[in-house]
Amino acid sequence: MTKPESGFLPSNILWEILAHTLKAFMELMEHDFVSWETLSAAFIKKIVSYVNMNAMDASVQQLSMSILENMVPSSRVLFELVKKEVTVDRLLTHLQVTNAQLQLKAMALLIALLLAATDAERRVWGGGQHWGTNIIHSSEPLGDEMAHYLYVLQSVSLNLHERRMRTSVDPYSQEQRELLQSLRQSAFESESDAPAGTFSTERRRSLCAKEFRKLGFMNNSNPAEDLRRAPPGLLALDNMVYFSRHTPSAYSRFVLENSSREDKHECPFARSSIQLTLILCEILHVGEPCSETAQAFYPMFFGQDHFFEELFCICIQLVNKTWKEMRATQEDFDKVLQVVREQITRTLSLKPTSLELFKTRVNALNYSEILKLRQTERLHQEETLAVPVLELRERLKPELLELIRQQRLLRLCEGTLFRKISSRRRQDKLWYCRLSPNHKVLHYGDVEEGVHSPPIESLPEKIPVADMKALLVGKECPHTKEKSSGKQNKDVLELAFSIVYDVEEYCLNFVAPTRYEFCLWTDGLNVLLGKEMTSERTQTDLDVLLSMELKLRNLNFCYDFSHAEQ
Repeated sequence: MTKPESGFLPSNILWEILAHTLKAFMELMEHDFVSWETLSAAFIKKIVSYVNMNAMDASVQQLSMSILENMVPSSRVLFELVKKEVTVDRLLTHLQVTNAQLQLKAMALLIALLLAATDAERRVWGGGQHWGTNIIHSSEPLGDEMAHYLYVLQSVSLNLHERRMRTSVDPYSQEQRELLQSLRQSAFESESDAPAGTFSTERRRSLCAKEFRKLGFMNNSNPAEDLRRAPPGLLALDNMVYFSRHTPSAYSRFVLENSSREDKHECPFARSSIQLTLILCEILHVGEPCSETAQAFYPMFFGQDHFFEELFCICIQLVNKTWKEMRATQEDFDKVLQVVREQITRTLSLKPTSLELFKTRVNALNYSEILKLRQTERLHQEETLAVPVLELRERLKPELLELIRQQRLLRLCEGTLFRKISSRRRQDKLWYCRLSPNHKVLHYGDVEEGVHSPPIESLPEKIPVADMKALLVGKECPHTKEKSSGKQNKDVLELAFSIVYDVEEYCLNFVAPTRYEFCLWTDGLNVLLGKEMTSERTQTDLDVLLSMELKLRNLNFCYDFSHAEQ
């Protein structure tokens, strides 16, 4: 900082005063005393100026971006004003800094702008597809909130395909007819395209129909009929055209290779493309609304132009490869596509960092590997069904369930950071709750951002476990009933739980940060209430422990038996 002139406060004090002023303003706005729409353009431009300045206190910039983030969804007028004054390019520079909190606030504002934009505006920004590239390649671990923002970027960008996915072919569209014809013309040196007068109209139609059949259309006399189903609608046609134009040699090889096979062994390109497009839409959740809490994203998505189309190009060639490996006929079509779906989902679960790496891994996961994986999983399931094994499982269950109960109580003693959910989309209010080491008191209280495990003495509020009456989950919770409007998100319902306590039956309301935490807390609270653990995680953990115990006992049995033979 430069030294202030005599008679003025030091600049660091001025920044601190400004930060406190902005924070107080945010507190007032959160209580809805004043509408965002009453703010003047001059005030908004002043807030924007703090974001745009290069030499500016980081805390002031963070608060300024938080104000703008809350402002953007309030009205189209405010969105337009903020979009005009603070450019996307300027916000992207904030993603290059090392200050994690500044990165997070910049990303939050970018997400708010993206969600408030029209599809046309999102396309201008490329759906935000490149915004997360720097974050993805950073060596720093991602926090839950940044992971959520990356998920939103991915979801919004992929949903730009929704309109084409839900649009059926228009039989009267000249453009669509030309696209279909281009597929045929790219694949074959066609007699049907000879100069007018060479063939009769009937002969020309017959040649076209024959070529569309070779392309794998089921309705070869009118291929547009194959694209009437929506989804995948016109998105399937877009993918086929993209494949034919951007990888013409692979396209020609696919079509010509199959048109030269015996009829029953042809892999139908068009039919496969339509079904594959639908499968990719389902796997990538195209057309589904953004979740409020999800954090799952694919690293290979970021920084990749035409991600969906490029993924299709890889996977349609996978279809042909798998078809040959399975020696499939037309009757095996559904079976082949089921295997392809499994190849794609298994490979995506490995979170490859690039499409090239995805391509390598998905092609390595051939049909014989899929069969081996299925066999292994089937054997694992079957070994638990033998009568002696089932009897042993039942004897082991009480001991292992007690182990799970102790683990749940230990997790409650460690505590969890919860986020206060209000009517606004994202909030910075945090609170912490933990169980006392003697399992007799729940301690909780508000905490500041960045505090991950506050000491139990710093949490002022208490609930004696003896006063706890019941545990409510999901729709039973009072805080979900209060917000049961159309904005109530299904994911929040799945993470909500409440403790009913005291003779007055007060409620302490929670929204777990993840489904995993929801399971641990509801299980632990049920243990404190003397009830059964009911979460799906309990069964998963029990199955894992039982499997480990059975394998260890089987190993000991084999070892003892081999010694007995000696």
